[in-house]
Amino acid sequence: MTRSARLIGTRNSVRGTGGFAFSPWMPIDAVLWAVMLMAALWMRYDFSVSQLAMTLGMSRFYLVLLGVVALSWVAGWLAGLYRGRFIPGSLLETTVLIVVFVGASLVMFAGHIASGDYEGVPRSTPLVAGAFTILAALVLRSLVRRKELFGAGVAAGAEPVVVFGAGDGGRQLVGQLRRSPVSKFRPVAILDDDPAKQGLVVDGIRVRGTREHIAHFAHKLGAGTLLIAVPSLPGEELIDVRDRAEQAGLHVLVLPPIDSMMKARVAADELRGINVTDLLGRSPARLNQTQIAEYIRGKRVLVTGAGGSIGSELCRQLVRFRPGELMMLDRDESGLHSVQLSIQDQAMLDGEDTILASIRDREAVLEIFAKRRPQIVFHAAALKHMPLLEHYPLEALKTNVLGTLNLLDAAEASGVETFVNISTDKAASPSTSLGTSKRIAERLTAARAATAHNAKYASVRFGNVLGSRGSVLTVFEKQIKDGGPVTVTDPEVNRYFMTIPEACQLVLQAAVVGDSGDTLVLDMGEPVRIADVARTLIQQSGRDIEIVYTGLRANEKAAEELFDETEVPIAGKKHEALSQVRVPPIDLTPAELACFDEHEAARRWMEAHANPSTPIVNAR
Repeated sequence: MTRSARLIGTRNSVRGTGGFAFSPWMPIDAVLWAVMLMAALWMRYDFSVSQLAMTLGMSRFYLVLLGVVALSWVAGWLAGLYRGRFIPGSLLETTVLIVVFVGASLVMFAGHIASGDYEGVPRSTPLVAGAFTILAALVLRSLVRRKELFGAGVAAGAEPVVVFGAGDGGRQLVGQLRRSPVSKFRPVAILDDDPAKQGLVVDGIRVRGTREHIAHFAHKLGAGTLLIAVPSLPGEELIDVRDRAEQAGLHVLVLPPIDSMMKARVAADELRGINVTDLLGRSPARLNQTQIAEYIRGKRVLVTGAGGSIGSELCRQLVRFRPGELMMLDRDESGLHSVQLSIQDQAMLDGEDTILASIRDREAVLEIFAKRRPQIVFHAAALKHMPLLEHYPLEALKTNVLGTLNLLDAAEASGVETFVNISTDKAASPSTSLGTSKRIAERLTAARAATAHNAKYASVRFGNVLGSRGSVLTVFEKQIKDGGPVTVTDPEVNRYFMTIPEACQLVLQAAVVGDSGDTLVLDMGEPVRIADVARTLIQQSGRDIEIVYTGLRANEKAAEELFDETEVPIAGKKHEALSQVRVPPIDLTPAELACFDEHEAARRWMEAHANPSTPIVNAR
C-alpha cells in the first residue's frame, strides 16, 4: 500500500459477503455518539456524576443510543459516507456528514417525543448530543488529513525555499509544494510587499516580511532558492527581486506570468528560470479576434517584406483569418521559401502566393498592383539595421522612403482599400538615418491619407521586436554560445520591446480600428534595460560570461521615445493597447528622390525633411 493510501485508508471500504460496505468510521462514529450522549446528559444534570450513573443504568439510554447509531449508519451508508466515496476532511464529506448526523438527531428527537417516555433521558439530549458528535466527527476526519495538508507530501531531502508572493499564485504554489510527494522544494517562508499580508499563515507557512528581507530569511532558514509567484509583477520589479535574491546567493525560479493566471491555477511543475519575455512585465493585449476576422476574411491581402521576421509572422497570422488571397512579396527568395514552408509545410515557390520583387523597382510594383489588385496592404519591407544605415544612408532613402512612395502610388492607382505602413519608435524625434527615413515614410503615408478619400492609409509604430533577425536577442545568444563576452553599449541604455506575435497581432488590430491618417503607437509597457536582457540570457545559459560595455554609437539614443515633442497622443480611444497621433504630411515625387547618388547628400536631405520644423534646404 502506498503512503497516500495509508493516509486515507480509513475511507476505504471492507466489503462483507452480504454486500454491505463496512467502514472503520462506523464503530468510531458509534463510540462518538455514546460519548457525546453521556456528555450531553452530564451537562444536563449540572455535571452530577451520580445522576449520570443512574441514567446509564436505565434501558432508555441504550435505546436512544442504539437509535441514533442505527439511523446514522443507515443514512450514512445510503449517502456514501461509509462507502469510501469522500476524502476525509473534504468539503463534500463535511456537508454529507452534517446532513446525516443532523437527520439522525432530528428523527431520534421526534421519536423520543412521540414515545412520551422521557425517564432518564431528557427530550433535548439527542439534539445536544448530535451537535457534539458532529463537531467531534469533523475534527477526527480533519486530523486524518492534517498531515497531508500540512506537509505530508513533501519528499525527504526536499530543498528549503523562500516564496515571494502571498497572493493567489503564491497560496496555490505553497499548497502544492506542501502536498506533493514528488516536490523537490519545501517552503520555509513567504515574503510579500503588501503590509496587509504580513503575519498571514498559508498552509502552515507564515508571511515573514518583504523583499527587503530576502537575504535575512534565506540565510536564517538555509534556503537556496527563491520562488517568485507573482504573475503580474512588473518587469522592473521582477529584476529588482531577482537582483536581491542573487546577491543573497539564491537561485531564482518564477511562475509563467501569463499561463498560470489564464488557466486560473498554478502548477509547481511550471516553475522555471526568468526569461526575457518576463522582463516585459505586462499582459498581452486583448484583441478583438472576431473584428479582425470579419475585416480580413475573403479579402485579397498583400504583405511586403513577407520573408522578414515581422512580415512572415504577419502572413502566418493572416492565414488564420481566411483571406481570399494572400500575396507574399519580398526580394529575398530564401525568405519567401521559409515563410511558405512555415505556412504550407512545403515550399515549391511555383504558386501565385509568392512574388519576387523589390519595392525599389517602381515599374514592377505598379505592374504587380495593377495585375493582382490587392485590397489590403501591410507594408513591412524595410532596411532596419541602424549602424549599417548610418554608413549607407542612401540605401535607407532608396528602400524606406522611395520604396514606400512606390507602394503608395501603386496602392492609390489600383484602388487599395487599406494600406498599413509598419514603422518604428525610432521615427519619433529621429536621430539616425533609420529614424529619419521611417519618419518620412510616416509623413508620406499621412499625405496619401489626405488625398485618398475612399481608402485608409495608416502607420503603426513600435519598438524592438524580440527574436527578430539581427535583434539584440539573437546577437546576445550567439555571443553566449561562443563563450562571450556579451557586448552592451551602455549599462543604462534601454529600449521598448515586444514579442513578434504580439506586434503582429496589434498591427492587424490597428488595420481594423485605425482611421486614415493615423499613426498608431503600440503600448509596449515600460522600457527594459539592455543590460538586464543580457544578464537574464547569461543566467539562463548557466555559464559565467562577462558583459563588456562598448559605449553608445554615433547618433544612438540612450532611451528611445514613442512620441516626439510635437505629437499629442490620444490613448485607448481605438483600442486599449493603441495610442494615435497625427504626423505632418509631406508630398514627394519619385523624381525628387531618384537623383541622389551620394550618401552624405541623402543623409542631409532626410534630416531636413523628417520634421516640418526643420528648415528645408537644398541638400544637393
